[in-house]
Amino acid sequence: MAKIEYNLTDDSQVAQIILNAPKANVLDREMMTALLAAFDECKTNRALKLISFEGAGDHFSYGASVEEHQKENAAAMLKTFHQLFYELVELSIPTLAKISGLCLGGALELALMCNFLFADESAKLGQPEIVLGVFPPPASLLLPLKIGQARAEELLITGKTISAREAKALRLVNEVYSDKVSLNEGVNRFCEEQILPKSASSLRFAVKAVRSQFNEAILSQLPQLEKLYLEELMETKDANEGILAFLEKRRPEWQME
Repeated sequence: MAKIEYNLTDDSQVAQIILNAPKANVLDREMMTALLAAFDECKTNRALKLISFEGAGDHFSYGASVEEHQKENAAAMLKTFHQLFYELVELSIPTLAKISGLCLGGALELALMCNFLFADESAKLGQPEIVLGVFPPPASLLLPLKIGQARAEELLITGKTISAREAKALRLVNEVYSDKVSLNEGVNRFCEEQILPKSASSLRFAVKAVRSQFNEAILSQLPQLEKLYLEELMETKDANEGILAFLEKRRPEWQME
C-alpha cells in the first residue's frame, strides 16, 4: 500500500495529501520520499492554491521513525526529512494541517511548517525527542517563531504533550472542532471562504512575503542544526542510549560524559 494518498480537489486548486500508514502513520524515509514526489506534482500545477496534510485513521502521525534515528541511519533520515522543509519553502503555496489524534515529533514539525493548523478534540501535540535523548532541529527553529521563545522552550526542553485546546491557547492551532467530521466541515468552509476566491499567483507571493524571516531561518539555520545533531549529538552515548532504550522498551540509563 502506498504510504501517502495524493488527491486534487476543487478544480485542481487544492492538493490533499494523506499520510496513509495507519495506525501510526510513521514518517519513515519511504513516506518522506513519497511526500517529495507529491511536492514535485505540486510544482507543475500553477492553479494550486492550497496543500493540505492529514493522517489516515485516528491519528495524524506518531512522528518520524525511531529506528531510522539510530546513528547508522540518522544522516540519511535527517537529510531526506529536512528536504521536505526546503521544498515547501520553494513551493510557497499555502499549507494547512488537519490534526486528529497524535501529532508528535517529526509529524508536528511537518504541521509547524504549515500556514494553518486545525485540530479536533482528540488531538495531542508534542515534541518528545528529548525523552529519547535527542532534539528536533526544525521544531527548534519553528516553534519559537510560531509561539514565542518561552513557550517553545517549555515544550522542547520538557518534551511534554499538550491538548488541542492548550495548543489553541498558545496560538499554535487556529481552531479546534469537536470531532473529525466537524474538523473536515470547518476546514472546507475555511477553504471556500478564505482561500479559493483568491489568486493562486498572488497567494504564493503573499506566503513568500509573510514568511521572509521564517524561510530565512529554515534555509540558513536548519543546515547548522542538522550538523550539530549528526556531528556532535549522535557522537554522545546518551543520544544513542535513549533511542536504543525506546526500541527495547526499557528505561534509558543516562551517563555522565
